[in-house]
Amino acid sequence: MNDVWFSEPVVIHFQPSGKRKVSTCFEAVECLDQRWPRRARDRTWRAASRVCRDALDGLRSPIDARKTLRKAAKAAGLLA
Repeated sequence: MNDVWFSEPVVIHFQPSGKRKVSTCFEAVECLDQRWPRRARDRTWRAASRVCRDALDGLRSPIDARKTLRKAAKAAGLLA
C-alpha cells in the first residue's frame, strides 16, 4: 500500500499537543484512529476514516480524502 499525498496539508489543532499538519492519507488515518477526541467520533469522523482508507487502497481520490478530513475536523472544532 502506497501513501497518498494531499495537494496541501490540513492543519488540525489537537489539545494539548497543538497543531498537526496532515499531508497524507496515512497521517490522516493515524490522527483519526489515535488522536481524535472520543467525543467527536461521529458520522463525519467515520466518513473521513473510511474515505482516507479507501484512498490508500486506490478506491477514492486524495481530493475526496482531504475534503472529508477537513469536514470532520471542522465538525469537531479541530480545524486550525
